[in-house]
Amino acid sequence: MLTIYFAAAALSPSITSASKAVKYSVSSYGAKPDDKTDSTNAFLTAWNKACSSPSPSTVYVPAGRFYLKNVAFQGPCKTKSIMFRIDGTLVAPSDYSVIAKVGNWILFRHVNGVIVSGGTLDGQGASLWSCKAAGKSCPNLEFSNSQNVQINGLTSVNSQLFHIVINGCQNVKVKGVKVTAAGHSPNTDGIHVQSSAGVTILNSRIGTGDDCISIGPGTTNLWIENIACGPGHGISIGSLGKQLHEAGVQNVTVKTVTFTGTQNGLRIKSWGRPSTGFARGILFQHAVMNNVQNPIVIDQNYCPGQKGCPGQASGVKVSDVTYQDVHGSSRTEVAVKFACSKSNPCTGIRLDGVKLTYENQAADSSCQNADGTASGVVQPSSCL
Repeated sequence: MLTIYFAAAALSPSITSASKAVKYSVSSYGAKPDDKTDSTNAFLTAWNKACSSPSPSTVYVPAGRFYLKNVAFQGPCKTKSIMFRIDGTLVAPSDYSVIAKVGNWILFRHVNGVIVSGGTLDGQGASLWSCKAAGKSCPNLEFSNSQNVQINGLTSVNSQLFHIVINGCQNVKVKGVKVTAAGHSPNTDGIHVQSSAGVTILNSRIGTGDDCISIGPGTTNLWIENIACGPGHGISIGSLGKQLHEAGVQNVTVKTVTFTGTQNGLRIKSWGRPSTGFARGILFQHAVMNNVQNPIVIDQNYCPGQKGCPGQASGVKVSDVTYQDVHGSSRTEVAVKFACSKSNPCTGIRLDGVKLTYENQAADSSCQNADGTASGVVQPSSCL
């Protein structure tokens, strides 16, 4: 692991005697904290200086609002220790079409040993949300094909699409992140993880218009702990099974989470059509539901727009899923719903210490093609 280096802004690159880290302030290369001057080239110059240095380096963003178009911080770098320290706010173009063709706003790719610390990302996504409502193509924010990355204390507001994407990465730690977008904003997932291993997400508050955390195909050894979610669609594994040949999801732990006013709580969803995908080795533990529409749900009949899947059964195999110490209130009468595949029934589902109420009374449960066990106090009564 790398040591986090907190430093004051410098007008030019310098080396501190304590850390031997070279500091590159974006202001030294023409970035202006005035919310309107395009600072993209200044950020890229500071990054390229840090990336080409053999010594541990810091890219420093001072206080103020820095306007950025799409920017790719590209590796590999000579050093495996770069701190990207943000004390200000990075602001996306309010006109989504400025960066729509690129497919992302801020991209870290093929980096090793990068720490992103502090600061705010303002995606100015309102115009894009209207675009999404019209069914058009729109951009996102991504950390891709990287390893040994830390994201600490970052705030992301009003992202144009997903707030943070971890794609094809190894050994990533996200801690103390705050994500905020309107509850009606489409596809603004807080944190999306896919095709990645060894990701940890801790101590974060996420309120958005889609999943607080979404977990895509190819995710293994994921640890999520101490998360406050709401508004949003909950924490979702999936959607899985969109492709016929697809990597599975396994060894996922979600613990000490609170959902408030969300559409879902703990959800697994897969497309209702053939696939080689799977979800197994999942532990949901210590979850609190506050007026959640669907506190516990497995939905293997996902078919948006009823295109490409009506009448088919999901090929995704869901197994070895444990719900332990889940309690609180449901906004609907059916608080536990397992709608599993008729061709690949869910197996190894375990309920242990589940207590969910609806209007201060016992809620109901519903099971289709699901097999498992219940232990301890389980309310609503298990239908497994």
